[in-house]
Amino acid sequence: MTRKQRILISITVLFLISLFFFIIFSEHGLVDLNSLKRERDALVKKNEQLAGENLSLSIEIDRLENDPKFIENVARQELGMIAEDELILKPKQAPNR
Repeated sequence: MTRKQRILISITVLFLISLFFFIIFSEHGLVDLNSLKRERDALVKKNEQLAGENLSLSIEIDRLENDPKFIENVARQELGMIAEDELILKPKQAPNR
């Protein structure tokens, strides 16, 4: 192998090593790609969670618009309302001893 060939091979190897580091560590390299993939996966998971919440809220809205029994139940549970013909009986407090 001549001196010229060795120099050419050395330059080629240095170029390939530099290219390898550039691909790995550059601004849009593999490190950045992995970071973006993790961020994408987190956003997909959050999106799925929000889609589930939207579905449950949509079902609740539909029931509030169309289901009188559900409306009555919500009024009783969340607002403490009673029907017209009902009475609330409160027990007397026991005297403190």
